[in-house]
Amino acid sequence: MQGTQGSDQQAGGGGTGRRALLGAAVLGAAGGVLGLSGTAGAAEAAPSRSGSGRGGGLRSLPVPTIIGHRGASGYRPEHTFGSYELALDLGADIVEAGDLVPTRDGHLVCRHEPEIGGTTDVAEHPEFAARRTTKVLDGVPTTGWFTEDFTLAELKTLRAVERIPANRPHNTLYNGRWEIPTFEEVLKWQDEQTRKRGKQVWIYPETKHPTYFRKLGLGLEERVAKLLHRHGKDRRNSPVVLQSFEPTSLQRLDKLVDNPLAVLLSTADSRPWDFVETGDPRTVADLITRAGLREIAGYAQGIGPTLDLVIPKDAAGNLTEPTTLVKDAHAVGLVLHPYTMRNENLFLPADFRKGTDADGYGDPFGAFRTYFATGIDGVFTDNPDTGVLARADFVNG
Repeated sequence: MQGTQGSDQQAGGGGTGRRALLGAAVLGAAGGVLGLSGTAGAAEAAPSRSGSGRGGGLRSLPVPTIIGHRGASGYRPEHTFGSYELALDLGADIVEAGDLVPTRDGHLVCRHEPEIGGTTDVAEHPEFAARRTTKVLDGVPTTGWFTEDFTLAELKTLRAVERIPANRPHNTLYNGRWEIPTFEEVLKWQDEQTRKRGKQVWIYPETKHPTYFRKLGLGLEERVAKLLHRHGKDRRNSPVVLQSFEPTSLQRLDKLVDNPLAVLLSTADSRPWDFVETGDPRTVADLITRAGLREIAGYAQGIGPTLDLVIPKDAAGNLTEPTTLVKDAHAVGLVLHPYTMRNENLFLPADFRKGTDADGYGDPFGAFRTYFATGIDGVFTDNPDTGVLARADFVNG
């Protein structure tokens, strides 16, 4: 996830029931996590806030929930089965598999953005050189290669590469190893991993730039709903949470499926792109007021704010005092899964950095502890093993 993406108000049929379900995550009991020895014990140490932990659904997940951001993207090229499976091995409770974008022939694939020059080896394929172009993506001129200009068969000839090699050079060891997964392949993989690991695997897919793609005749929501229905995963207890930066995308999904829904929220001064397109003047700052959160609770069950909306930073990059967002969201029944915790100094608050190496590890455990103390219900992280151990420290400390 990343970016800014908004809203016709809609009460949302069945929203109250699903909101209660996702709200149960706040009361969720510990569930065992299969993984490395150090992380398994940490997962089992997650708090039981409902007592029995029975009832299935999100009640089976530990709280705070550790969400593998694009898999275990701190260690493998993102949105690959290598990254997804490692996230499970490291103890992630949910895997963000994946950011959904369409192909020219209407298939959904998992890429961080429709532009794939930075996440695949497409530049090394001379047969696709002429497809490099510049498009305006949510108001931003973007140059590269775009999934909507390729058939699925063509995309399957490409291989994934590390998106930020300057920051994660060790991940480049795995460049070229994995192909681009489709969303249908992810749904089948989810079932296979559930059987293999003996526990339910959860996923947290995101609709990317839905307004942009709808204008191209490649609406995402109907395609997502069709696949979820085909695989029997469109129900309120299904292990699939849907997210988007565009509230109207979730309002559309609310009419098509019964899955839990979460609105992603970027910086306070940003506007969801569908708000820009429809002339809605509101910003994210308006959405996180009590009135804005009540509106969100009418069709969604959670929010995914940037961490800065939970605890702002000062001019030097140090954390300040928490906002009232956690309390205000909980007051209307919404859970909070903010993004994104990463281990490297470059991505940590200044007061948790160590040394001067931008790509060296700082003190993510301290940062996790500070964010957990606000009462958030979970967090997206590129380093699920660190998150699981930090949770154990927090609940046992």
